[in-house]
Amino acid sequence: MKMFVEPSEVFLHRDFVDFRKSINGLVSIVEDELVRDAYTGTLFVFCNKAKDKLKILYWDKTGFALWYKRLEKQKFKWPSKLSSQEFELTYQQLSWLLSGYDVLGHEPLHYQSPI
Repeated sequence: MKMFVEPSEVFLHRDFVDFRKSINGLVSIVEDELVRDAYTGTLFVFCNKAKDKLKILYWDKTGFALWYKRLEKQKFKWPSKLSSQEFELTYQQLSWLLSGYDVLGHEPLHYQSPI
């Protein structure tokens, strides 16, 4: 079963979210903190502080849908060291995140020759 139909974009919200928030609270974060239009079909991914739960919010042309996943034993590899408030994911990276992989991988190293 496919969860989403060709999302135009996928954005990961870097900061942890209070999971008592439901659709209205998450839409408020999308519009106020991320300064994005929540009504575009874009997927917005949120994580709780314990990193064992994810919520994905999106507009599906008839209303908002909220997808929720809870891990029983493991933690999501959440990229909390991002400098920006959001990070754009590809659909493949979203699949990796949901499967337990680190979507950012290693941080790039920047060296300068001493010459």
